[in-house]
Amino acid sequence: MQKELHDYGIRVHMHPAEIAATDWDNLLALQHNPTPFMQHAYLLAMHESRSAFAATGWQARFISLWLGDELQAACPMYLKDHSYGEYVFDWAWANAYHQHGLNYYPKALIAVPFTPVPGTRLLARNPQARESLLQAAVDWCQKEKISSLHLLFGSDEDMRASQSLGLLQRQTVQFHWQNQNWTDFEDFLASLTQEKRKKIRQERRRVTDAGVGFRWALGADISPQDWAFFYSCYERTYLEHGNAPYLTPDFFQRMQATCAENWLLFIAEREGQAIASSLIGIQGLGSGQAVAYGRYWGALERVDCLHFEACYYQPLQWCIEHQVQRFEGGAQGEHKMARALMPVSTHSAHWLADSRFANAVENFLEREGAGVDNYLAHLEERNPFKREL
Repeated sequence: MQKELHDYGIRVHMHPAEIAATDWDNLLALQHNPTPFMQHAYLLAMHESRSAFAATGWQARFISLWLGDELQAACPMYLKDHSYGEYVFDWAWANAYHQHGLNYYPKALIAVPFTPVPGTRLLARNPQARESLLQAAVDWCQKEKISSLHLLFGSDEDMRASQSLGLLQRQTVQFHWQNQNWTDFEDFLASLTQEKRKKIRQERRRVTDAGVGFRWALGADISPQDWAFFYSCYERTYLEHGNAPYLTPDFFQRMQATCAENWLLFIAEREGQAIASSLIGIQGLGSGQAVAYGRYWGALERVDCLHFEACYYQPLQWCIEHQVQRFEGGAQGEHKMARALMPVSTHSAHWLADSRFANAVENFLEREGAGVDNYLAHLEERNPFKREL
């Protein structure tokens, strides 16, 4: 449904730096579900580090709405000629377009590159501005004859705006851990079934029996040497799977320089040598509502169960000790349930210019949505926690 844009001034930006960082971050701070990955410095680092920019298929077209000199709404939008780095899969839609002799790419994407973390995507001062921002994005796509617009991992407010404008809704599944005010890791283990508790203890024992210990560093305490070691691990993980890493060394150097307070690094050591690391995002530490985000990991040596220790058990133990309320484990991965990360729904919204394909996708999403609901019900039957009597 078409919405009026009222008296907003609309601007389209080909570089994140065209919007002042203070304007952007002040708007982000007003949102109900901000994340560190929507900070201006994070998005700017993606662009200027040559990780997400035109040559890698991410052409910035950030949209902003203004009343005079005051920023009312803004979002990170990209033109894309592929679907890599998104974690909400539309390859079948692209193939269907191709089979009918139509171009699916370029498409438009409102998302954080390479970052499947749910949160606010449509930064806005009020619901009207949020709807107007999304309407401006759709209007721009129509004007430029773009095949489609996709908003990924949006907040509840984003989804309400999308529904109001008639965008198609899609549901996917992630796995998140919720702190139940456990006093320590043993208290947490006591809440699990005997089978799961035993399995976790066995996995942790394999790591310690292999002579591996861990240290962690937060924010400014992460040294340049630690960042460099982390990147060697991160790069190795991608190369072992036959791919170049999405993110460049310069991106993480910029994180160290501009966003250090949002990062927690675990380093595994054996016989005094670092052998693996995992990097965790942090939001709101000390606020009573802190959230941690599992992001990247890698290892230079193979140790049985080291991945579980580095990516789940060490971060969860740290979250309990520092009263972090939630740990989000990233995209996909049923194996996370055995580590007490429970399934949650994540959401995206989609607009397709061609009504024939829009109708076909709508029918597909109805079937897919029913399947996701059944999948969530099935997962609930595998709850790792003790049943209350």
